[in-house]
Amino acid sequence: MRQRARAAIVVLGLAAGAAPLAAQVPGIPVYNIGVPRGIGVYADVGLPNDEAGGGTALAVTGRAGFGLFGATAILSSFNPDGPAGSDLSVGATANYRLFGGPLVPLAVSLQAGVGYAKPEGSFVPGDDVTQWRFPVGVGFTLTIPNPVLAIKPWLAPRVDIVRTSLDGGDSTTDTEFGLSGGVELNLLTGLGVHAAYDAVFGEGGTPGVFGIGAHYNFRVPGL
Repeated sequence: MRQRARAAIVVLGLAAGAAPLAAQVPGIPVYNIGVPRGIGVYADVGLPNDEAGGGTALAVTGRAGFGLFGATAILSSFNPDGPAGSDLSVGATANYRLFGGPLVPLAVSLQAGVGYAKPEGSFVPGDDVTQWRFPVGVGFTLTIPNPVLAIKPWLAPRVDIVRTSLDGGDSTTDTEFGLSGGVELNLLTGLGVHAAYDAVFGEGGTPGVFGIGAHYNFRVPGL
């Protein structure tokens, strides 16, 4: 009973904005760079502001593009300021290109995603707090080619739906506006670096996350 009461209090605190977590998985921006070409592996470091929990997050993401469609999968570890240890999270997105292509520098794409986290307990389902996040939005990507380095600035507004619940108990659902943007720098070899900032605009504040990382894209013929 004491564990259930404690978890219920945590749920209410999260709903009130006591521990807001920005982005799809805690501590990592929502990247919406459009539908990738081929297969890519991304490594990220996330630096949330105090309203997003502080601390540091690490993540690895796999991306794949198949014509107009793309998908990503992410695994992250978030260590907020204060508590010891790290919280694992997983997420995925599906992407669809509405406009743009190899010969058109501007691309517009739809994105829908899901993220799963347990900020106050073990990663597996149990008698504690569970968070599901559903970012849904549109991304605008501009590709600026040059002989050595391709530059891809992007901007992506979205709706963030967050469901926080106690397994078998109370739950809350919040819908807020989110905005992320950044830039990718890609060499012809497939190696590149990227950076992004993500903010969620809610009644309890504006949790934000700055992310930076490196990636490698494998070109697959026909994709």
